Amino acid sequence: MRVTITPGKAKGPILAPPSKSMAHRMLMGAGLSDGTSVVENIDLSEDIKATLGILEALGGQYTMEDRKVIMKGTGGKKLQTKQALDSKESGSTLRFFIPLVLTGGGATEFIGAKRLFERPLGIYEDICKEQGIVFEKGEMGLKVEGQLKATHYKVPGNISSQFITGLLYALPLLAEDSVLEVLPPIESKAYLDMTLEALDTFGIEIRQEGHVFYIKGNQVYQAKNVAVEGDYSNAAFLDAFNLIGGDVNVNGLRTDSLQGDQVYQKYYEVLKEDNPVIDIAECPDLGPILIGMAASLHGAKFTGTKRLQIKESDRGAVMAEELKKFGIQVDVMENEIVVHSGNLQKPQEALSSHNDHRIAMTMATLCTITGGVIEGAESVKKSFPNYYEMIETLGIHVTREV
Repeated sequence: MRVTITPGKAKGPILAPPSKSMAHRMLMGAGLSDGTSVVENIDLSEDIKATLGILEALGGQYTMEDRKVIMKGTGGKKLQTKQALDSKESGSTLRFFIPLVLTGGGATEFIGAKRLFERPLGIYEDICKEQGIVFEKGEMGLKVEGQLKATHYKVPGNISSQFITGLLYALPLLAEDSVLEVLPPIESKAYLDMTLEALDTFGIEIRQEGHVFYIKGNQVYQAKNVAVEGDYSNAAFLDAFNLIGGDVNVNGLRTDSLQGDQVYQKYYEVLKEDNPVIDIAECPDLGPILIGMAASLHGAKFTGTKRLQIKESDRGAVMAEELKKFGIQVDVMENEIVVHSGNLQKPQEALSSHNDHRIAMTMATLCTITGGVIEGAESVKKSFPNYYEMIETLGIHVTREV
């Protein structure tokens, strides 16, 4: 899809979309539970569809009505299926379910977008090799076969928290107790805190002492009725309008949330300063919008940027490529990005989303200043399917061409 954004100021109240990160976690808890759970405030983004599809393939049964998922869980049954599990483009879905299917001891095939299997899976590959589990990764899929063992796991803390979350969901289902030791320094700690909160909600007991997690085996997920909180990660794209002359009031965000991306509020204030320096190692999903807003203000230096390379796109390189079309120079180094100060100009060629939802939304935000055309704009469906409709309610004019 190709969209044209007309220059304009966003104004008005708006409700933050539900947290995709917490929705994954709550739906998994419901899908693994013994009984029927209700998970409210669900948006059917492509990533959430992937998680629901795999839960259904593994034996969960669900219906959806009025943004509410009613899920009858697997109730401790072995998680086995002969059909290929489609993770679509969702890194969370793939990384959460790999150890879960290995609790069943059978053979499972995962499929999905090519880019998904270009992203790192080495932590699981190493674990499988140590335990004699088949792990065969190709360009478009992954095959695993074997039984995950209850043991003392040691994993580095500077990896994606998605790997650790996957293990935290799977290990309680094993017959015996396990220990998961996360070697410091630990990155993305906020996401682990969200995982522990969700597991506790569904009755899973995990004792944490520092960076070590003690996990009892033979646990059973308990059915619950829950609601997914508002999403700071996507709210950042709505609140960004306030940095460029808008007057938007984003509602529906928990002030006591564990979401690490709520730090965007602090960083937006920092961006208003001269020569701002911001470390985004703990919040890589905010990278595109922070870089984009720096381009609209005074420029900035960003550190801790290396993980931007392994997202849906190489986000540092992609932002440099697209901001060049606005007349802004961006220097991308191994773990640092410098956005030079300059005046945004209307792009004389179409912008590209690079099939990355957060790039598309960042480009749309900047186009409300200059105007512009974005190709591959449908990529927002990955996490924020009604994004364009929502910014239209704020007075932004969007023209779509399929």
